[in-house]
Amino acid sequence: MAKDPVVTKVKARPPRGDGSATGIESPPDQQSRPTFDRKGYDRELARLQIELSKLQEWVRLQGWKLAVIFEGRDAAGKGGVIQRITQPLNPRFARVVALAAPTERERTQWYFQRYVAHLPAAGEIALFDRSWYNRAGVERVMGFCTEEEYREFLRSCPEFERMLIRSGITLIKYWFSVSDEEQERRFQDRIADPTKRWKLSPMDLESRARWVEYSKAKDEMFASTDTRQSPWWVVPSDDKRRARLNCIHHLLSMVPYADLTPEPIVLPPRQRDEGYVRPPMSDQTFVPQVY
Repeated sequence: MAKDPVVTKVKARPPRGDGSATGIESPPDQQSRPTFDRKGYDRELARLQIELSKLQEWVRLQGWKLAVIFEGRDAAGKGGVIQRITQPLNPRFARVVALAAPTERERTQWYFQRYVAHLPAAGEIALFDRSWYNRAGVERVMGFCTEEEYREFLRSCPEFERMLIRSGITLIKYWFSVSDEEQERRFQDRIADPTKRWKLSPMDLESRARWVEYSKAKDEMFASTDTRQSPWWVVPSDDKRRARLNCIHHLLSMVPYADLTPEPIVLPPRQRDEGYVRPPMSDQTFVPQVY
């Protein structure tokens, strides 16, 4: 099981927040550390992914309910760590929740209603790639909700999360913290790479223009929702490799799992044909062998 997580824990009311007016948010020691070399990163990621497999098997057999929220600025690295977490997991019991904009009908519902349907049942892991915290971030900054709706969210959210925890759900919340300079570099990389350009939306570009407004919204969100029962865990993410490893390492430390890896399996002998003749291969339609 993983030990000694290296993740920054924030206080309930931090004196400075994500991306203050200076645009600097990663801790100084994190900014000055050398980049993780590829071989060392791959080796440690492989080790942690084995542990994730053990964690999932324990969650499944124990009937644990695990919900993990990933929030942060655009291009902060949320998707990358979610991808590395899900790689070794069984998709029948672990899923990513990434909801599109609400429909007209959903806009008339209780705000949390469309998220409740995606919460984990016993033995499941739900990874929220953004979550109900959209109301405190993009909806607040872009004016997609009223002042009354926003204030109601800040009042209701801590109690909503306490209800989830009382119901038996383990809720873990991560905020990926990226600096102004690194976000710009990643945006430019997406612009230059046709395979990544889809990741940039008009909303992403607008969020860049409203950096300070998002910083204020994040600070106010933390002040209301960074509670003792459901704290925020901040992951400095200017170095993607360290961020991924630190987040996975910390996630493993938050669940008291044990190694329930099944014993090695012995394959049974293959059934004999007993005279069965299969149809000719020419009767089948094959994918063209281009490569």
